[in-house]
Amino acid sequence: MCLGSGRSPFSIMVQSIELQIGLPRQHIKGESLKLGEKLVALRQLSSSGKQARREVTTMEQTEVVKPETLDDLIKILHKIFESDCINVEEVQNIMESYESKPQEWKTYAKFDQYRYTRNLVDEGNGKFNLLILCWGEGHGSSIHDHTDSHCFMKLLQGQLKETLFEWPDNRSQGEMVQKSQRILQENKVAYINDSIGLHRVENVSHTEGAVSLHLYSPPFQTCQTFDQRTGHRDTVKMTFWSKFGERTPFETTLSQENN
Repeated sequence: MCLGSGRSPFSIMVQSIELQIGLPRQHIKGESLKLGEKLVALRQLSSSGKQARREVTTMEQTEVVKPETLDDLIKILHKIFESDCINVEEVQNIMESYESKPQEWKTYAKFDQYRYTRNLVDEGNGKFNLLILCWGEGHGSSIHDHTDSHCFMKLLQGQLKETLFEWPDNRSQGEMVQKSQRILQENKVAYINDSIGLHRVENVSHTEGAVSLHLYSPPFQTCQTFDQRTGHRDTVKMTFWSKFGERTPFETTLSQENN
């Protein structure tokens, strides 16, 4: 994805397919070329023979950086997001390569008896927010969008069920269409943006809590939630249960979405 200033939409590269959100191609063409430069260079090398193919393999291997700690992961993410052009798969792979260690993130893991919590870990120099979400037994989110942001979700502990939905038809009311459903396992990373669809996340366990690490780029302050029965949508304010390990002042706003 090519990050612009403010809340400009992105051009993103996922599995070598460029997905465009909200901007005509002429506005992103120059930036999008950056995403393909490395791929073009590697193709040119590989076409020159076996030695070149060995060089490509070596280059790819040396570029893989495995974060040993949560702090390492945060530093690597800051480095990646210094660029205006970011490969979604690279971010997903880096987050997945970090092996969850509860002693490293328990400072941020704040549970609530009645709802799941959003706990801010890092503000990513304005390019992204990194959060830890804590899900008590049976806690879940509303069906929601991501306000043209990109969401990476890594399981740190337990399991979560993700249900993907199609966007509702604004011309009529009716049951929302479910696209897919899956169980997310520990250390795995899921990715979603608004072009993929809407989703709901739930901890369906009645005996164990779950903890997940979320990266949102760019950060956003509101999102839309949806009624599964009718497709009716509401705009709600995003809140943090804690910031940097410290409890935030309690808010009484009724329309809050903790996702």
